[in-house]
Amino acid sequence: MNQPGIQRIFIFLSVFIIPAALAAGCAPFSPSPREAVPLPETYSLYSANPPATEKWWQEFDSPQLNGLVQEALSGNFDIEAAWARLRQTRASAVQAGAGLYPTLDATGGYTHTRQGTEAQGGGRSMTVTEDHSLGLSAGYEVDLWNRIGSAAKSGALKAEAGREDVNAAAMTVAGEVAAKWVEIQAQRRKKAILQEQIKVNRTYLELIELRFRNALATALDVYQQRENVARVKAELPPVESEERILLHELALLLGRPAGSLDIEDAGLPELNDLPGAGLPSDLLANRPDVRSAGLKLRAADWSVAEARANRLPSLTLTGQGAYSGAQLTNLFDNWLLSLAGSVMGPILDGGYREAAVEKARGEADEQLADYKSAVYTAFKEVEDALARERWQKKYLQAHETQLQAARTSLDEAISRYRQGLDDYLPVLSALMTVQDLELALVEDHKNLILYRIALHRALGGGWTNELQPPQAEELAATPQPTEG
Repeated sequence: MNQPGIQRIFIFLSVFIIPAALAAGCAPFSPSPREAVPLPETYSLYSANPPATEKWWQEFDSPQLNGLVQEALSGNFDIEAAWARLRQTRASAVQAGAGLYPTLDATGGYTHTRQGTEAQGGGRSMTVTEDHSLGLSAGYEVDLWNRIGSAAKSGALKAEAGREDVNAAAMTVAGEVAAKWVEIQAQRRKKAILQEQIKVNRTYLELIELRFRNALATALDVYQQRENVARVKAELPPVESEERILLHELALLLGRPAGSLDIEDAGLPELNDLPGAGLPSDLLANRPDVRSAGLKLRAADWSVAEARANRLPSLTLTGQGAYSGAQLTNLFDNWLLSLAGSVMGPILDGGYREAAVEKARGEADEQLADYKSAVYTAFKEVEDALARERWQKKYLQAHETQLQAARTSLDEAISRYRQGLDDYLPVLSALMTVQDLELALVEDHKNLILYRIALHRALGGGWTNELQPPQAEELAATPQPTEG
């Protein structure tokens, strides 16, 4: 290369690249920090107990439940879809940040030209020319106003939010699996109670029929007790149907087909003391949905910065170097080097870029509202779960006291009936009350456990950070069409 060519390259670097590189270090449109969402210092139902374990379902002391939750975390379809969406957002983040690096493309070409001319005397002459070329082409947009950097940061934050969405899906699935398991155990407990009640009612019916044959009871007493037996029998099919439906729903949560799951009878678990809820501000770190909303808000702020920077001029540098020759043997004898810089700035665009800024700001305001809603919803869910469990315990104790009183009333009614002081109606009424309360207590106990599960889901946790994405399956070979 001759001396004037070297001087031109040096001038080009001095005039365009060096100032551009210095300007690229500026970020005039970086988003400003936002104020924190105000929260109360403590919950209204504060508990001084230590927080629950990260994997809270283990407090139910059921190896079967532990295995079901673990299976769901690896086989649930919603979690698989969340992992797939995360792959998409991560790939989009790479695309958004690709503009920070120069591009380099290989070029190559070959031309073959045949040209014929009429020579004097009626003859023809033929000219054949060939040209071979091989080179590289490079391009780079100098990020003067941090437009590309803002897009890259927005994409990276969206990718982080995608991971938090995976965590939120995992927490939801774990809670649903535990809830379905508890509901199945409750239905089986109800079924066992109903079967025992059927036996008791048949025993009462046999005794009344014996008294009727001995003229110690009326036909009405027999008919009433027969109706009571039929009533209890009628309550059994819906319980069995609900149990089967819950098994189907649990199988779907595990990623299995309906009818392929069977659950062992384990009974309803006993709860430990109410765990400590910590401080409301802890939710900002423990709830993946809140973290996701915060990351999406920050990503939206960087999108605003990108849209604002897009209204300013852009500087693009291009360079190309190539070898050419008429024959492959002399391909590297001739070479060409070109360097160029272009500046492009909007003048008239019909308000397109200004509208893009306004759209980005509107999206940021929407994300801000979603973030505030996520924070206050999380706080409300914790307060609701604490309140429901506290008053459910009181409700359960009241029902237990009522059941004891009803059993005492039943014993007294039976005693008076045997002595001939009353007819059978007080006995029947007391018996139905006792049996209804026995089923109600199962429902009350189940709801108490479900409220504890809701509390754990509301408190969040960091155990989901241990989850690993499923292994990517190799694509099967495309089948070839069959001939004929």
